[in-house]
Amino acid sequence: VQLQASGGGLVQAGGSLRLSCAASGRTFSRYAMGWFRQPLGKEREFVAAISGSGDTTIYGDSVKGRFTISRDNTKNTAYLFMNSLKLEDTAIYYCAADRSRLFASRIITDYDHWGQGTLVTVSS
Repeated sequence: VQLQASGGGLVQAGGSLRLSCAASGRTFSRYAMGWFRQPLGKEREFVAAISGSGDTTIYGDSVKGRFTISRDNTKNTAYLFMNSLKLEDTAIYYCAADRSRLFASRIITDYDHWGQGTLVTVSS
């Protein structure tokens, strides 16, 4: 499966942004999707994940209540809606597919396909 992330950009603190991740293939609904981010000079960290059906979502503590993950299986696309953005949300955001399971996981090594990343910069 190939993943194409888009939607990153420059936004002021307190603003909103929507990221999209388009997947190739015909089995999109059969696997979980996740979003991770990597601030400059830091390790990649878990942001959010969603089950194949979209019924279950999980979030990292730093984004809970501000970010929302969703998916449209008819469009083979996952989304990350980011609200109340903070300076510390600045990072490269990656979408990933966990093709071995339906349920959402926060474990980075569970994901076997990755998009190219999209840069989100939050300014003051």
